[in-house]
Amino acid sequence: MAGPSTPGRRLGGRLSRAAAAGIATVLALAGCAGPTGNARTDAADASGDGTLRIGVLLDNTGQQSFLNASQLAAAKLAVKEINAAGGHKGRPVELLPAAVGTDTAAQAKNLVAAKADVVIGPTDSSRAADAIDVLARAKVAIISPANTAPGLSKYKSGGYYFRTAAADVAQASVLVKLAKDGGAKTLAVLHEEGSYGKEVAVAVSAAAKAAGLGTAVDAEFQPGQAQQAAAAAKSAAPDAVVLVARDGAQGAIAELNNAGLAGKKLLLSDGAVNQYGQGLASKALDGTRGVLPGVFPSAHFQAELVAVDPALKDMAFAAETYDAVNLAGIAAAAAQDDAGASIASRLIAVSGGTGGPTDGAAGEAAACKSYQECVAALTAGKRADYEGQSGPINFDSNGDVTAAAYMVYSYGPDNTAKMTGSEMARSAGT
Repeated sequence: MAGPSTPGRRLGGRLSRAAAAGIATVLALAGCAGPTGNARTDAADASGDGTLRIGVLLDNTGQQSFLNASQLAAAKLAVKEINAAGGHKGRPVELLPAAVGTDTAAQAKNLVAAKADVVIGPTDSSRAADAIDVLARAKVAIISPANTAPGLSKYKSGGYYFRTAAADVAQASVLVKLAKDGGAKTLAVLHEEGSYGKEVAVAVSAAAKAAGLGTAVDAEFQPGQAQQAAAAAKSAAPDAVVLVARDGAQGAIAELNNAGLAGKKLLLSDGAVNQYGQGLASKALDGTRGVLPGVFPSAHFQAELVAVDPALKDMAFAAETYDAVNLAGIAAAAAQDDAGASIASRLIAVSGGTGGPTDGAAGEAAACKSYQECVAALTAGKRADYEGQSGPINFDSNGDVTAAAYMVYSYGPDNTAKMTGSEMARSAGT
């Protein structure tokens, strides 16, 4: 399993250039007809059948198929704990049988037919629209543990879509903080072409301005063609360089190293963090830092997941999946109803966020770290504020987390990275 010395590849938000272009087109059409109203903020009448049913949408195949096991194990663990605590209104919560496939719309339709009240997934941002379009129209709440495309914040879901993973742009404030902590007063940004590179680069520049740092240059490059961008950065003579890239990261690092801008001057976005080793010149990344979203799972949480699936080898998105299931159960408990609309209407409140219909409700907020603790708080007349394995959630009115945890990795002379710290991003990129 991925450990502190081996940063796991957070693949849910890492799209190919073609896939990134596809999702950009889909999101540009997000103004098309969709569910009316806003389930996140509208009060909902009880309409459930008394049994809370949770579906898991697994869309990972090929090289990403390993992500299925971690998410499914986390969902099973959370449901097991919810049922051990009494289930929903005294009845066991059902985890619907999970299938794997890339026909997201078909999977979503099958889950609707199985009477799912909430669906956890999908993983890939490029498939989110297909899931939302089917599930939201059926008034099924959707909580993705892995979608990171910024455009999904504004996708018309009727308020049924949430995600426990932070949008890509949230890392900007952490990258800028690391630069400032290192003594930088000016920074250059090199970003790979495409929506990921452009959106994160814009967020980095905005975060730099807010932190009082100057942006010397923002240069775009195509994978394998970063020499000109590196030369532009060198001419600007910045104190630090932020590289925002995925496919073209290794080539860009090589060019920056040739320009004398690697090593301690360099900061890597999550898409660029990898174990490069001998793929780069010796000491090219010595002193470089990078970030990956999430928190490293505790030994206790890892042991619980392995008890569910002894063959588990990776923990990617397990914490975010576990939290998504718990939030669904707590929201249903707060609403005293298992219907998707009721769950969606309470998710902001039970996550500790603001903007939901229960804002300002009587009772003090009570932090709780499990379904059992949160239900006890609700029973005592308090407002449950779930703080999960992935950190604070605090959904906003777009269904996005407003507090996101990041792991900081530092590179040694052998161009391999080890986890050396953590940081918290409090908002979307600033």
